[in-house]
Amino acid sequence: MNPNHDDWWPAPAKLNLMLRVVGRRPDGYHLLQTVFRFVDFADQIGFRVRGDGLIRRISGNYAVAESEDLMIRAARLLQRESGASLGVDISLVKNIPMGGGLGGGSSDAATVLVALNRLWDLDYSMDRLAELGLGLGADVPVFVRGQAAWAEGIGEALTPIDLPAAWYLVLMPPCHVSTADVFNDPELTRNAPRTTIRDFLAGGQENDCLPVVTSHYPDVAEAIRWLGKTAVARLTGTGGAVFAEFRHEAEARQLLQQVPEKFTAFVAKGLDQSPLLARIGL
Repeated sequence: MNPNHDDWWPAPAKLNLMLRVVGRRPDGYHLLQTVFRFVDFADQIGFRVRGDGLIRRISGNYAVAESEDLMIRAARLLQRESGASLGVDISLVKNIPMGGGLGGGSSDAATVLVALNRLWDLDYSMDRLAELGLGLGADVPVFVRGQAAWAEGIGEALTPIDLPAAWYLVLMPPCHVSTADVFNDPELTRNAPRTTIRDFLAGGQENDCLPVVTSHYPDVAEAIRWLGKTAVARLTGTGGAVFAEFRHEAEARQLLQQVPEKFTAFVAKGLDQSPLLARIGL
């Protein structure tokens, strides 16, 4: 690695193609069934290894304090667990909107773990990195492993899944949805019947968070209504991003041209393998 240049790594967004809330653990965490799929829309993270052990954020998401930034927390966790003497300067080009249910923070943390494992020559297994990632957030392991997955538990019990080729139009309403508020809402369904991969592939793609989110966030409800006029509109995670699936890129891009100005929007290709895996040659 050239010490005078940043080494850039991708941190892709994800979509939850369905989400069931099927129970709750004694510690308050909700038990889920969901499907994670990556898309070719990503943050970019630059690394410059330091020999003095310091871990610094050079640029990035200044809306989050450095001490609370999942990237920095991931780097410090890996350094502490491994006893690594090296440090790193981290730069972030933030493309994935915050508060949209697109997994940007979790993806950034996973990329830091995977990249520094390589750049610090730690040789940790993906299982160990995923285990560390779970301590940072329930979505981090799927980004570490880098495979589209059927997920259960709190989102960490992963089964790789092959999905049909698809393109997605993603709308980001002008609001930040609080995941904690959604999961604490008394109106949230917490005992949905369990489903199966077969049922999902046959069209069972509901999101149990949708009624709660649309009742509290009018902009999300408006995005669902607008997109629903021409496609099947769905919510990713706890939102607020909504999306529709298309077989062909041209269909998604045609509708992109009609999106109301109040919504940020992009078109992305569905990926069964994260570009992060390609970055490490897997």
